Amino acid sequence: MAAPNIAATTTITGKTAVQALNTVAAIVSNGSSSGTVVKIESLIISNIHASTAGTVTVDLYRSSTARHICKAVTVPILTSLTVIERGSAIYLEEGDDLRLTAGAASTLEAVCSYEIIS
Repeated sequence: MAAPNIAATTTITGKTAVQALNTVAAIVSNGSSSGTVVKIESLIISNIHASTAGTVTVDLYRSSTARHICKAVTVPILTSLTVIERGSAIYLEEGDDLRLTAGAASTLEAVCSYEIIS
């Protein structure tokens, strides 16, 4: 099914996903037959470690191909990095994933705010 026309939206559902980063994992996925578009409003990565900087890679995974939004960006000790912010949204079409990869386990956490549009 094709992505819905967002000018003719019938439903918008706001969601927030949270994730501790360990390995490559999707924080938000839009199923291949969902009949929806997912609008990523914000993505914030926080370093929760008191003595180790972390690195994060964020990609849009489509058709077995990763397209990087940021790659191996350092998140300093006890700080946050805004990767996607309101006003620079990214849309996930059917079958797309927003994936996160941490350079090391137990260092980074992510919060992602998004809307499911149908």
